Amino acid sequence: MSEQPEADPAPDPAQGRWIMLQLMRLGGVLLAVGGLVIIGGAIAGPPALGYGLLIFGLFEFFVMPIMLAKRWKSPDE
Repeated sequence: MSEQPEADPAPDPAQGRWIMLQLMRLGGVLLAVGGLVIIGGAIAGPPALGYGLLIFGLFEFFVMPIMLAKRWKSPDE
């Protein structure tokens, strides 16, 4: 008889998590660049805002992906 094709397997959660990490890094870069633009005076704004965006962007780029990866890590058996 004819075999029926298998249904699509469940999506791999690792792919979605990888995309989320990359988007977080991209957002961090955009925030840091925005902060640098404000600090440099190309866009009007208080320097404190520029420094805040820069610090938060660097935190989001370097620290947040590590925190999320540890949270998503499979438990050791």
